[in-house]
Amino acid sequence: MTSSDPESIERRSGIALWRQIADRMRQGIAAGTLGEDGRLPPELALSERFGVNRHTLRSAIAALVKEGVLRAEQGRGTFVTDRRRLSYPISSRTRFSAGLEGQARERRSLLLSHAVEPASTTVAESLGIAAGAPVLRLETVSEADGRPISRATAWLDAARFAGFADVYAESRSITAAFARFGIADYLRKSTLVTARHADPADLADLSLSPGAIVLVTVAVNVDIEGRPIQFSETRFAADRVELSIQS
Repeated sequence: MTSSDPESIERRSGIALWRQIADRMRQGIAAGTLGEDGRLPPELALSERFGVNRHTLRSAIAALVKEGVLRAEQGRGTFVTDRRRLSYPISSRTRFSAGLEGQARERRSLLLSHAVEPASTTVAESLGIAAGAPVLRLETVSEADGRPISRATAWLDAARFAGFADVYAESRSITAAFARFGIADYLRKSTLVTARHADPADLADLSLSPGAIVLVTVAVNVDIEGRPIQFSETRFAADRVELSIQS
Protein backbone atom coordinates (compact mmCIF):
# COMPACT_ATOMS: atom_id res chain seq x y z
CA MET A 1 0.00 0.00 0.00
CA THR A 2 1.14 3.55 -0.64
CA SER A 3 0.85 6.48 1.75
CA SER A 4 -1.81 8.00 -0.54
CA ASP A 5 -4.11 5.04 0.12
CA PRO A 6 -6.77 6.17 2.68
CA GLU A 7 -6.53 2.76 4.38
CA SER A 8 -2.72 2.75 4.60
CA ILE A 9 -1.11 1.99 7.94
CA GLU A 10 1.68 4.18 9.33
CA ARG A 11 4.11 1.48 10.42
CA ARG A 12 6.58 3.93 11.94
CA SER A 13 4.04 6.13 13.72
CA GLY A 14 4.64 4.58 17.15
CA ILE A 15 0.99 3.52 17.35
CA ALA A 16 0.38 -0.23 17.40
CA LEU A 17 -0.86 -1.60 14.07
CA TRP A 18 -3.94 -3.21 15.59
CA ARG A 19 -4.93 0.12 17.15
CA GLN A 20 -4.61 1.88 13.80
CA ILE A 21 -6.71 -0.80 12.14
CA ALA A 22 -9.34 -0.62 14.90
CA ASP A 23 -9.53 3.16 14.37
CA ARG A 24 -9.96 2.76 10.60
CA MET A 25 -12.56 0.04 11.02
CA ARG A 26 -14.46 2.15 13.55
CA GLN A 27 -14.40 5.10 11.15
CA GLY A 28 -15.44 2.91 8.21
CA ILE A 29 -18.37 1.47 10.14
CA ALA A 30 -19.52 4.95 11.19
CA ALA A 31 -19.23 6.21 7.61
CA GLY A 32 -21.02 3.18 6.14
CA THR A 33 -18.05 2.09 4.02
CA LEU A 34 -17.37 -1.05 6.07
CA GLY A 35 -19.93 -3.61 7.11
CA GLU A 36 -22.67 -1.67 5.37
CA ASP A 37 -24.74 -4.85 5.10
CA GLY A 38 -24.29 -5.47 8.82
CA ARG A 39 -21.53 -8.05 8.40
CA LEU A 40 -17.76 -7.69 8.13
CA PRO A 41 -15.96 -9.10 5.09
CA PRO A 42 -13.94 -12.31 5.64
CA GLU A 43 -10.66 -12.01 7.55
CA LEU A 44 -8.58 -12.67 4.41
CA ALA A 45 -10.25 -9.78 2.59
CA LEU A 46 -9.76 -7.45 5.55
CA SER A 47 -6.13 -8.51 5.98
CA GLU A 48 -5.47 -7.66 2.34
CA ARG A 49 -7.41 -4.40 2.63
CA PHE A 50 -5.25 -3.18 5.51
CA GLY A 51 -2.03 -4.93 4.52
CA VAL A 52 -1.52 -6.84 7.78
CA ASN A 53 -1.54 -10.44 8.95
CA ARG A 54 -4.60 -12.12 10.45
CA HIS A 55 -3.23 -12.07 13.99
CA THR A 56 -3.00 -8.27 13.92
CA LEU A 57 -6.43 -8.01 12.33
CA ARG A 58 -7.96 -10.27 14.99
CA SER A 59 -6.52 -8.06 17.74
CA ALA A 60 -8.29 -5.06 16.18
CA ILE A 61 -11.56 -6.95 15.86
CA ALA A 62 -11.31 -8.19 19.46
CA ALA A 63 -10.94 -4.59 20.66
CA LEU A 64 -14.04 -3.52 18.76
CA VAL A 65 -15.98 -6.49 20.10
CA LYS A 66 -15.03 -5.43 23.62
CA GLU A 67 -16.27 -1.90 22.90
CA GLY A 68 -19.58 -3.25 21.60
CA VAL A 69 -19.00 -1.95 18.07
CA LEU A 70 -18.87 -5.52 16.73
CA ARG A 71 -20.18 -8.91 17.82
CA ALA A 72 -18.69 -12.26 16.88
CA GLU A 73 -20.93 -15.27 16.28
CA GLN A 74 -19.28 -18.69 16.25
CA GLY A 75 -19.49 -20.24 12.82
CA ARG A 76 -21.29 -17.26 11.28
CA GLY A 77 -18.83 -14.38 11.26
CA THR A 78 -18.46 -10.93 12.74
CA PHE A 79 -21.32 -8.45 12.65
CA VAL A 80 -21.77 -4.73 13.24
CA THR A 81 -23.74 -4.18 16.43
CA ASP A 82 -27.06 -2.59 15.57
CA ARG A 83 -26.86 0.37 17.91
CA ARG A 84 -27.49 3.86 16.66
CA ARG A 85 -25.61 6.74 18.16
CA LEU A 86 -27.48 8.77 20.70
CA SER A 87 -27.93 12.43 19.82
CA TYR A 88 -26.96 14.61 22.78
CA PRO A 89 -28.09 18.25 22.50
CA ILE A 90 -25.79 21.07 23.59
CA SER A 91 -27.94 24.13 24.25
CA SER A 92 -28.53 26.93 26.74
CA ARG A 93 -30.19 24.39 29.05
CA THR A 94 -28.17 21.21 28.63
CA ARG A 95 -29.50 18.43 30.88
CA PHE A 96 -28.40 14.79 30.69
CA SER A 97 -31.68 13.01 31.38
CA ALA A 98 -33.88 15.40 29.40
CA GLY A 99 -31.44 15.42 26.48
CA LEU A 100 -31.77 11.66 25.98
CA GLU A 101 -35.50 11.44 26.60
CA GLY A 102 -37.11 9.27 23.93
CA GLN A 103 -33.76 7.73 22.97
CA ALA A 104 -33.06 5.60 26.05
CA ARG A 105 -35.45 3.95 28.47
CA GLU A 106 -33.15 4.21 31.47
CA ARG A 107 -30.81 7.12 32.12
CA ARG A 108 -28.69 7.55 35.21
CA SER A 109 -25.53 9.21 36.48
CA LEU A 110 -23.25 7.80 39.16
CA LEU A 111 -20.75 9.46 41.47
CA LEU A 112 -17.37 7.72 41.19
CA SER A 113 -15.41 9.92 43.60
CA HIS A 114 -15.18 13.43 45.01
CA ALA A 115 -12.61 15.60 46.75
CA VAL A 116 -12.00 19.17 47.89
CA GLU A 117 -8.87 20.68 46.39
CA PRO A 118 -7.31 24.09 45.64
CA ALA A 119 -8.66 25.69 42.48
CA SER A 120 -6.25 25.78 39.54
CA THR A 121 -5.97 29.00 37.56
CA THR A 122 -8.32 27.67 34.85
CA VAL A 123 -10.91 26.40 37.33
CA ALA A 124 -10.74 29.61 39.38
CA GLU A 125 -11.20 31.86 36.34
CA SER A 126 -14.11 29.74 35.11
CA LEU A 127 -15.88 29.85 38.49
CA GLY A 128 -15.03 33.49 39.23
CA ILE A 129 -13.14 32.71 42.44
CA ALA A 130 -9.57 33.20 43.64
CA ALA A 131 -6.89 30.79 42.50
CA GLY A 132 -6.20 28.32 45.28
CA ALA A 133 -9.66 28.69 46.81
CA PRO A 134 -11.23 25.36 47.81
CA VAL A 135 -13.31 23.69 45.09
CA LEU A 136 -15.27 20.46 45.08
CA ARG A 137 -14.25 18.07 42.30
CA LEU A 138 -16.77 15.43 41.24
CA GLU A 139 -15.91 12.43 39.06
CA THR A 140 -19.05 10.94 37.48
CA VAL A 141 -20.16 8.52 34.79
CA SER A 142 -23.50 8.63 32.94
CA GLU A 143 -25.29 5.63 31.44
CA ALA A 144 -28.11 5.07 28.98
CA ASP A 145 -29.86 1.70 29.12
CA GLY A 146 -27.00 0.33 31.18
CA ARG A 147 -24.30 1.38 28.71
CA PRO A 148 -21.76 4.05 29.81
CA ILE A 149 -21.77 6.96 27.39
CA SER A 150 -19.93 9.76 29.18
CA ARG A 151 -17.38 10.39 31.91
CA ALA A 152 -17.20 13.82 33.52
CA THR A 153 -15.09 15.88 35.90
CA ALA A 154 -16.89 18.87 37.44
CA TRP A 155 -15.71 21.60 39.78
CA LEU A 156 -17.88 23.73 42.08
CA ASP A 157 -17.14 26.41 44.68
CA ALA A 158 -16.73 24.35 47.86
CA ALA A 159 -17.80 27.24 50.11
CA ARG A 160 -21.05 27.82 48.24
CA PHE A 161 -21.88 24.14 47.71
CA ALA A 162 -20.76 22.42 50.91
CA GLY A 163 -22.28 18.93 51.02
CA PHE A 164 -23.10 18.91 47.30
CA ALA A 165 -21.42 15.54 46.72
CA ASP A 166 -23.69 13.80 49.22
CA VAL A 167 -26.79 15.37 47.69
CA TYR A 168 -25.68 14.37 44.21
CA ALA A 169 -24.88 10.80 45.28
CA GLU A 170 -28.42 10.52 46.67
CA SER A 171 -30.27 12.18 43.76
CA ARG A 172 -27.94 11.06 40.95
CA SER A 173 -28.77 14.31 39.19
CA ILE A 174 -26.81 17.56 38.95
CA THR A 175 -30.05 19.46 38.29
CA ALA A 176 -31.78 17.97 41.34
CA ALA A 177 -28.73 18.64 43.50
CA PHE A 178 -28.60 22.28 42.43
CA ALA A 179 -32.31 22.60 43.25
CA ARG A 180 -31.56 21.52 46.82
CA PHE A 181 -29.17 24.47 47.00
CA GLY A 182 -31.83 26.92 45.85
CA ILE A 183 -30.88 26.94 42.15
CA ALA A 184 -34.10 26.00 40.36
CA ASP A 185 -32.71 26.80 36.91
CA TYR A 186 -29.33 27.41 35.33
CA LEU A 187 -27.89 28.14 31.90
CA ARG A 188 -24.96 27.03 29.77
CA LYS A 189 -22.64 30.02 29.39
CA SER A 190 -20.09 28.37 27.10
CA THR A 191 -19.11 25.04 25.56
CA LEU A 192 -15.88 24.11 23.80
CA VAL A 193 -15.94 20.84 21.83
CA THR A 194 -12.82 18.87 20.84
CA ALA A 195 -11.89 15.21 20.25
CA ARG A 196 -8.99 13.01 21.36
CA HIS A 197 -8.05 9.43 22.17
CA ALA A 198 -9.48 8.20 25.47
CA ASP A 199 -7.06 8.17 28.40
CA PRO A 200 -6.71 5.11 30.67
CA ALA A 201 -9.39 6.27 33.14
CA ASP A 202 -11.90 6.90 30.37
CA LEU A 203 -11.08 3.55 28.75
CA ALA A 204 -11.89 1.78 32.01
CA ASP A 205 -14.99 3.73 33.02
CA LEU A 206 -16.53 3.83 29.54
CA SER A 207 -15.58 0.20 28.71
CA LEU A 208 -13.55 1.25 25.67
CA SER A 209 -10.50 -0.28 24.03
CA PRO A 210 -7.14 1.50 23.53
CA GLY A 211 -7.35 3.84 20.56
CA ALA A 212 -11.01 4.72 21.07
CA ILE A 213 -12.00 8.32 20.40
CA VAL A 214 -13.87 10.52 22.87
CA LEU A 215 -15.64 13.80 22.20
CA VAL A 216 -14.70 16.32 24.87
CA THR A 217 -16.86 19.24 26.02
CA VAL A 218 -15.47 21.88 28.35
CA ALA A 219 -18.34 23.93 29.73
CA VAL A 220 -19.36 26.61 32.22
CA ASN A 221 -22.85 26.73 33.73
CA VAL A 222 -24.23 29.85 35.44
CA ASP A 223 -27.27 30.57 37.58
CA ILE A 224 -30.04 32.89 36.39
CA GLU A 225 -28.15 35.88 37.81
CA GLY A 226 -25.14 34.93 35.68
CA ARG A 227 -22.91 33.69 38.52
CA PRO A 228 -20.78 30.66 37.53
CA ILE A 229 -21.82 27.54 39.43
CA GLN A 230 -20.08 24.71 37.58
CA PHE A 231 -17.03 24.16 35.40
CA SER A 232 -16.82 20.74 33.77
CA GLU A 233 -15.02 18.54 31.28
CA THR A 234 -17.12 15.70 29.86
CA ARG A 235 -15.82 12.89 27.65
CA PHE A 236 -18.37 11.14 25.41
CA ALA A 237 -17.71 7.79 23.69
CA ALA A 238 -17.64 8.93 20.06
CA ASP A 239 -19.05 5.70 18.64
CA ARG A 240 -22.07 5.91 20.98
CA VAL A 241 -22.91 9.61 21.02
CA GLU A 242 -23.08 12.49 18.57
CA LEU A 243 -23.24 16.05 19.85
CA SER A 244 -25.97 18.28 18.46
CA ILE A 245 -25.20 21.99 18.91
CA GLN A 246 -28.45 23.94 19.27
CA SER A 247 -29.04 27.66 19.54
